[in-house]
Amino acid sequence: MITRRDFIKYSIQGIAALAIPMAAPPFNSPLSKGGLRGVPSKLSASQNAKGIRWGFLVDTQKCVGCGFCVKACKKENKIPYDANVSRTWVERYVVTKDGNVLADSPKSARDGFIKNDPMGINLKKEDIEKAFFVPKLCNQCENPPCVQVCPVGATYQTSDGVVLVDRKWCIGCGYCIMACPYGVRFFHPVYHTAEKCNFCYHRITKGMKSACVTACPFGARLIGNINDPNDEVGRIIRNERVSVLKDEFGTKPQVYYLGLSKEVR
Repeated sequence: MITRRDFIKYSIQGIAALAIPMAAPPFNSPLSKGGLRGVPSKLSASQNAKGIRWGFLVDTQKCVGCGFCVKACKKENKIPYDANVSRTWVERYVVTKDGNVLADSPKSARDGFIKNDPMGINLKKEDIEKAFFVPKLCNQCENPPCVQVCPVGATYQTSDGVVLVDRKWCIGCGYCIMACPYGVRFFHPVYHTAEKCNFCYHRITKGMKSACVTACPFGARLIGNINDPNDEVGRIIRNERVSVLKDEFGTKPQVYYLGLSKEVR
C-alpha cells in the first residue's frame, strides 16, 4: 500500500522540467498559517520584528578547531557519530606565502585537526602566511531559499526567524539541499529526510543555549535575541565590525562573524 509521503514524492519526481530558480516565489503550503500538527507558527521573521529574533555570533579569532562543538551537536541532535555529515562543522584555512588558499574539514572537524603537516601536503612552517579556523552552520536566513523551493511545506520559517524541517512531511526530494547557497543541508543517514542546524530550537525556546555554544570552551560561539538591546549578541552585531557569508546572495544571513578573513568561501 502506497503511503501519502510516497505518493507525493513519486508524483513530484515525475514532473518534467523541474529546474527551480533560486528566486522562486514562496510556496503557499496549507500550513502557512501555523498551528497545525503541533508545529510552531510559520509567520515570517519580519512579522516578528518587535519580538525574538534569534541570531548567532562566531568569533573566528577564538576558535581553535578543537571539534567539541561538532561532537556536542551530533550527540544532541542524534546525527550518527561516524557519519560523514554534521549540522555544524569547522573548516581549517591555510594561506601560503605564495597566495594559495587551502581548506579542509576532516570528518567535519569532529576530532579536531592534526597540528603538523596541514592538509597532508608536507607544508613547512615558513611557507605559511596565516592559518585559522572557521565554524559553519545554517545561517537561518531572513530570506531562506530553502523555504521557497520546498514543494510540501516541510521546510518552514518560524516567527522568531529559525528555519525548521518537519521530518513527517519531508519527502526527500532534495530541492532545499540544492537551493541552499551555503551547503549546510544534507540527507539524514537514518531518516533519509532533509537535515540541518536549527540553532537547537528545542533548547533555546526553553531558555537554554544551543549544544555547540555550551560545548565551546573558548567562547567562540554565542546565540541570542538580536532584537533585545541588552543581549550580548545583538550588542556586538550593532556596535562592532561583523561579516556574513555570501552577502551577495541577498538571503540576509543571521549568523555573524567577528574577524572573518577574506579567504573564507
